[in-house]
Amino acid sequence: MLQAAIDAAHENGMGTVAHIAQPMVAQTNALDAARMGLDNMTHYYGLFEALYKNEDIQHWPAEFNYNDEQHRFSQVAYQWDKIHPRGSEKWNALIQEFLEHDFIIDPTMTAYLAGRDLMRERNAEWHQEYTLPSLWDFYTPNRENHGSYFYNWTSWDETAWRNFYRVWMSFLNDYKNAGGRVTVSDDASFIYNLWGFGLIEEMELLQEAGFHPLEVIRGATLHAAQAIFEPKGKPIEFGVIRPGLLADLVIVDENPIENLKVLYGTGFLKLNDETGQMERVGGVKYTIKDGIVYDAVQLREDIKEMVRNQKK
Repeated sequence: MLQAAIDAAHENGMGTVAHIAQPMVAQTNALDAARMGLDNMTHYYGLFEALYKNEDIQHWPAEFNYNDEQHRFSQVAYQWDKIHPRGSEKWNALIQEFLEHDFIIDPTMTAYLAGRDLMRERNAEWHQEYTLPSLWDFYTPNRENHGSYFYNWTSWDETAWRNFYRVWMSFLNDYKNAGGRVTVSDDASFIYNLWGFGLIEEMELLQEAGFHPLEVIRGATLHAAQAIFEPKGKPIEFGVIRPGLLADLVIVDENPIENLKVLYGTGFLKLNDETGQMERVGGVKYTIKDGIVYDAVQLREDIKEMVRNQKK
């Protein structure tokens, strides 16, 4: 079915991106999908399965229930040491074949960030002013809503996820260094991941993985635009500053190469040596989309007003 969908998309001048579902990875991992012609994989599903060392299907616990999301999202991290290690023949061969297929990876690491530090994500400073109560209710652990699975999240689980991120990040950095394209997106509105803020978290995670901020920004702009337009056989319409392309820009009064945190809507706390006081700097001042200028500060005020009204 996946092969037929990819073929039909390409026949109609469309690109393809897939979240390779977990019940499917035993039959079709990320390498299988790339060989089928998939242009872009999102998340991590199928990546580790393409590198298994002593198993071909993840050895789930006997009581595992995929429909219990605490089972699903805790156990997936325990793959981190089940694969061929970094720099091994299998590891390097996977990178090489992905390159041959011009495969794009869109990891959305921020989507799972609460797995390795639940307290941090649940208490992120932007939630108070920017997260609607209705969305907060959706985030709150329960057995109904997707991604709201922290019923009994333990130190074991967070440790497994930290190890998982370490291996995942090393593959992304090696793939980038070999010439592969890694794009930036966030899969927001689940797992305490909020629109806008999650995107900047993703940029920070790529820097943690070993990307220079310039490489991060390239992944968020040029490479992301190429992922959209190349499969259509069209030149990019945005993604770089160039005559003839649509102007998609954010304007900040700080240097994001020095500190990506200045791109957060909440800005960044920094000491003012003249006053001896901490003050917030940064935050996007203006957003230019398709050449239209928006007051980003006022847009954020509108969101905060929506949150205040719903809380009332």
